[in-house]
Amino acid sequence: MGWRTEEFGSSHEGLAGAVLADGSEPKPVFLDTGSGGHMHQTTEWWAYDGKLSRPRAEEVRGSCSCGWRGTTRYPIDWTQRDYDGLHDLDTSGPRDDWAQHIVDVEARFLPLPSELNDLLERLTNQLDALTTEAPLAALKAVAALERVTGRIGREAVYAAEAEELSGAVIGKALGLSEKDVRSRLTHYSLRR
Repeated sequence: MGWRTEEFGSSHEGLAGAVLADGSEPKPVFLDTGSGGHMHQTTEWWAYDGKLSRPRAEEVRGSCSCGWRGTTRYPIDWTQRDYDGLHDLDTSGPRDDWAQHIVDVEARFLPLPSELNDLLERLTNQLDALTTEAPLAALKAVAALERVTGRIGREAVYAAEAEELSGAVIGKALGLSEKDVRSRLTHYSLRR
């Protein structure tokens, strides 16, 4: 099970990645779930238990879909596995390392003006309060925000296209992969 942020989605999906005894990262393994011809593929640490010709992981580290790998390694104690063969490994260390990676990514991308950041924080606090105090008013506010963000999103996509900004430039500014940039821009341009 991976870790995700709302802002970055699959561009920065994290997990506790397996590390073999020689320090290398194993290739994905396929799991037969017994239903049909589809074989599930995974890179999660627990699949590298040395059974069924799979390599055996000795350590885990934070890992991200963007290619980042944590430098700190955490040993796996295979004797601490639970009854169904899944995991009891504490993955808080790799998750904390990945969370710091996300902080570093956020520091590199285009910052919002401080006034807008403050406004968004105040708006979030007010909407949070409305959800319990006046849920119908919160729903009305959300509908109004969806209309505004839909219009602004379309206009921003058109402006970026007019400036002929590349997917790489937009991705760097937003902290997204080029694939996720295309998906997000398409989503914004199609919103009504």
